[in-house]
Amino acid sequence: MGQTASTDKARPVSMKDVRIQDDFWNYYIDLVRDVVVPYQWEAINDRVEGAERSGAVSNFKIAAGLAEGEFYGFVFQDTDVAKWLEAVAYLLVSKRDAALEQVADEMIDIIGKAQQPNGYLNTYFTIKEPEGKWTNLTECHELYTAGHMIEAGVAYYKATGKRKLLDIVSRAADNIAEVFGDGPGQIAGYDGHQEIELALVKLYEATGERRYLELSRYFIDKRGQQPSFFVEEAERRGWTTHWRKNKIHIDHAYFQAHQPVREQEAAAGHAVRVVYMLAGMADVARETGDETLLEACRRLWDNIANKQMYVTGGIGSMAQGEAFSFDYDLPNDTIYSETCAAIGLIFFAHRMLQLEPNSRYADVMERALYNTVLGGMSRDGRHFFYVNPLEVTPGVCEGRNKNFNHVKPVRQEWFGCACCPPNIARLLASLGEYVYSVKGDTVYAHLYIGGEAELAVGGAKLRLKQEAGVPWEGKARFEVSLAQPSSFALALRVPDWAAGAEVLVNGAAYPIDGRVRDGYAVIDREWADGDVAELALEMPVMRVRSHPLVKGNASKVALQRGPLVYCVEEADNGPQLQQLMLPLDAKLEVGFDAELAGGLKLITAEALRLELPQWGSQLYRTDSGASLKPAVATFIPYYAWANRGKGEMAVWVKERV
Repeated sequence: MGQTASTDKARPVSMKDVRIQDDFWNYYIDLVRDVVVPYQWEAINDRVEGAERSGAVSNFKIAAGLAEGEFYGFVFQDTDVAKWLEAVAYLLVSKRDAALEQVADEMIDIIGKAQQPNGYLNTYFTIKEPEGKWTNLTECHELYTAGHMIEAGVAYYKATGKRKLLDIVSRAADNIAEVFGDGPGQIAGYDGHQEIELALVKLYEATGERRYLELSRYFIDKRGQQPSFFVEEAERRGWTTHWRKNKIHIDHAYFQAHQPVREQEAAAGHAVRVVYMLAGMADVARETGDETLLEACRRLWDNIANKQMYVTGGIGSMAQGEAFSFDYDLPNDTIYSETCAAIGLIFFAHRMLQLEPNSRYADVMERALYNTVLGGMSRDGRHFFYVNPLEVTPGVCEGRNKNFNHVKPVRQEWFGCACCPPNIARLLASLGEYVYSVKGDTVYAHLYIGGEAELAVGGAKLRLKQEAGVPWEGKARFEVSLAQPSSFALALRVPDWAAGAEVLVNGAAYPIDGRVRDGYAVIDREWADGDVAELALEMPVMRVRSHPLVKGNASKVALQRGPLVYCVEEADNGPQLQQLMLPLDAKLEVGFDAELAGGLKLITAEALRLELPQWGSQLYRTDSGASLKPAVATFIPYYAWANRGKGEMAVWVKERV
């Protein structure tokens, strides 16, 4: 498999060693702690009036013999509990909370009672279809569901030192290892929805048990091999399907099983599954030194980032299958761009940064974080987007054209398939893990988020205090605390949105010409206690244009400042946003709105608006009588849209040359 030793790898700085103290991000982290996690606990306990029923907690109580009733929800409903527990674990790392920990411990007790003696853990098959275990991996998410609970078990153990959930998921993983493999009586297959792969690597790291790493590699290696496991499984089952009454139809590309993973050239199929798979592949490549897996990760990364990603960092352009479609097919109004897919892309980017620190991964990680992920949750922490459109007309997406019905003009309280809200919570609660990594004698700063980090680098232990102005100002300041002088490198990312960069060390200019490696300005020197490095990034308003093959954006432009993509909303610009035009030489000014979304910088532009005469009842005319009138267009950060009621929104506007 082209394996080599994997000793020269970066490692993320544990969130236990990072304390975020940032004007922008502390609001969201506190929101997760004070509002989102408590709200989601109420939601999965079916106590939010007006929200869709969850059934997630009650399913565990029924499976544990603590309550009577029928299973409710999707076959993967257990994952809502797992992701909630994972978010709780991350919150407990940064701040112990005895009451919250007790609630989590009580939930873990219920999970333990729901586990079967052989280690099997899944409430759907325990309650509703016990004879169906492991018979429909294609559709029923058994390994996916187990993977999320494994992630929760590892996170909770790391946060609290308590082994109960870790032991539960270890037994579940041991049961999976008995069931799956190439031996007599085993299932030589894999899940339709990837997740178990990355979870097993986390379990390996927490326990040191290499069999979990090998099991992860087994699932990756099996995917896409011939003959088709999904076809063989369907034949054994009589081609029945979980979701419909007719026979199952298997689209192998939807499951990324159309080719062995090392041979795949382009991202295809369900977007979340793609990036979860790639995160697992990157993990296994890192731990085993498998160069063929790493090369496949690079190839698929390039396809996603260069040909199939929205300017907001969203991925998955097609509602059918929540999937990638084809290169440069990026419609703005029928877009899918599931919040979970952007989060999965962040997971993948973060892992690639450990394999090869390169700013191209951090740039995408930052883009998805500040735009799609933040946009997926309202400022009140109780409303969420599953789909993240780049163009919205409420009357269209709420009308009778079902091609638009998946797009919502306002955030929803909860979803029957509620994968996105708890995914946002667990990502934001663990944000500290994404800021830094260390490789050899180099500290890499990937994100400019204020706070303090305890690091070990170049044989020295140090504290690094960061003060950051991003996303509003392109400034970051790093103060080093050391017991004694030490030589190491501090690598500061120069983002793709920066028009220029300057570095100061202890107030003196530090030339970075020739010192920018893979997108990082490297300050390699002997550091002493109290030394300060400052980074100044030019943050102009940028006009972003699409590749010519993105047909929907022809003759259109988007505005970006720093990591933030901007949009126009009806609340500022009136209806019929398609009639706005931005002249090529339009003056763009940055202002501040203290009221909207907690205070933000907006952009005003000298624009034009297409004025049309009274059209009458005719559908088509040969004389338009149209004229262009001066107008002022107001752009707000994309993440802040839909906080002022229902209205039109657009990221891309016509550009008048």
